[in-house]
Amino acid sequence: MDFSKSPSGKSTRQSILHAIVDLHSHVVFRRSEPSSLEVRVHFALSKLSSRHRHRSQISFAVFYSAMDSTIPSNTPALSYAPEDGAIVLHSSSSSSSSGHSPSESIDEKETPPPSVKEIEFKVDPEALPPKTGTTATRYLKHNFFSAYRRIFATIFFANLATLIALCVVNKGAPSAAQVGAAASANLMLTSLFRQEEFVNILYEIAVACPLSFPLAIRRRLATVFHYGGAHSGFGTAAVTWYLLYTALATKDFVQTHNRNQIPNIVTSYILVLMFCFILGAAHPKFRVRYHDHFEMMHRYSGWVAMVTFWVHIVTASRVYAEMEGTTTGLYMVKSSNFWTFLVSTCCLILSWSRLRCRKVYPEVLSDHAIRLHFKYTDMAPFYGVKISSSPVKEWHAFATIPDVDEATGKRKGFSVVVSNAGDWTKETIMNPPTQLWVRGAPLHGLLFTSKLFRRIVVVATGSGIGPCLSLLHADYTPRRVLWSTPHPETTYGPKILNAVLKADPKAVVWNTRTQGRPDMVALTYALVLEAQAEAVFIISNPKVTRKVVYGMNSRGIAAFGAIFDS
Repeated sequence: MDFSKSPSGKSTRQSILHAIVDLHSHVVFRRSEPSSLEVRVHFALSKLSSRHRHRSQISFAVFYSAMDSTIPSNTPALSYAPEDGAIVLHSSSSSSSSGHSPSESIDEKETPPPSVKEIEFKVDPEALPPKTGTTATRYLKHNFFSAYRRIFATIFFANLATLIALCVVNKGAPSAAQVGAAASANLMLTSLFRQEEFVNILYEIAVACPLSFPLAIRRRLATVFHYGGAHSGFGTAAVTWYLLYTALATKDFVQTHNRNQIPNIVTSYILVLMFCFILGAAHPKFRVRYHDHFEMMHRYSGWVAMVTFWVHIVTASRVYAEMEGTTTGLYMVKSSNFWTFLVSTCCLILSWSRLRCRKVYPEVLSDHAIRLHFKYTDMAPFYGVKISSSPVKEWHAFATIPDVDEATGKRKGFSVVVSNAGDWTKETIMNPPTQLWVRGAPLHGLLFTSKLFRRIVVVATGSGIGPCLSLLHADYTPRRVLWSTPHPETTYGPKILNAVLKADPKAVVWNTRTQGRPDMVALTYALVLEAQAEAVFIISNPKVTRKVVYGMNSRGIAAFGAIFDS
């Protein structure tokens, strides 16, 4: 097998990885006694240009666990001498001491959990191809001008253009009524981008794109999960418009001294104060450091603002109806402010009208994680729910995992995985609840956009595997799985581990307690090449998520991870 004839380093590496995959697929085991086979494959890439040679020399050691027979002692070894500075990757497939295939469903009550051999996958970061562009261009493209910020900026500048147009049409400052209408319209759109059905429709439209469309288009559509940028953009624009409205209304009052305007002015300043609380608390640094305070300020200020806004609409309509010589009621129903804010109010009421206290069936996985089962409804894959033990104080969003009846194979309720990541999660694990509050409709999330790609790599760390289980259960898109976590079987139990192995029998499950912290970027890149994946999806903490997403995007590979500033 001559790998040196490939015309480029990229095709050479792909040919090598395809050969390893073929080798994995053709080795078959039959039960005799537990044993293991070590197959070493070495090769040299001697014909590459000197520019890429040091990045393309690889030495693989692939370990297979013999589950059903010992391999004959005369099995031929494949050997290719590596050049100096070769990179070494170690991998192993999972094995089951019970004799079950990892892809089989195992009842943990009757069958012992699988004995999964630890996977060692060492990758030299030098094996990664160079990043595209310069440090400055990469920062601007992948960090500063993120999809979230581009959406935010587009909305804000569209509103700025509208303001300029109004100034041109009015040959000066726009009227207070025009500015108020713009503020209400932006406020309505702010609410819509937090309304579950509206957001789900956006997701459904995005993933309706056929796989035959160019990858560049599908890659852009996958950024629909950055809709938080639209929520923030319209919200900031609404506050800006309303500040301008308050200034114009105050100016009119100073000039006319119309006492009927006093309620309008008072409610305007109350709204400005509430909007400032909402915007200030939503600042990323404050939100991360004081998340509970942010949530309460955002919620209570929003409720006060909603009530105040209705009072304001009535008082403002009274003032402008008097100016136009019409009735308050007629002016109000003809005003766009009334209808746009009616939509905003309906969005809020609709979500809270679905507030229900639901029974919970806890399954303690370890002192670090718990799985909460809900039976009140069946849940399709790719949805998330909001749950709380104190509905007026705090809410927590979790991706759902469809629960399947082992006897019938049909969905029966759903569950969420909670790991120790804060006060609420710790309390939930230490004192498993028997009931929790659920609010709103199930909501699509990031992993729903995986439907836009032919093949993907799913990366998770710790309890990040929870949201991924919904994707793995759906079995919609071919994928490879990389899961890095401390003691996966001990921490999360055999059911979750079996679900991962069923979705990808060759899943890379990395035990950080015994193997240390892996190079997530290099590991992910190796799996992308092996699977010929079009995209990477990662569920992890902010630091690892940003590192992997940047590491892939800067090398031309589509990568998507949860955002933490929405």
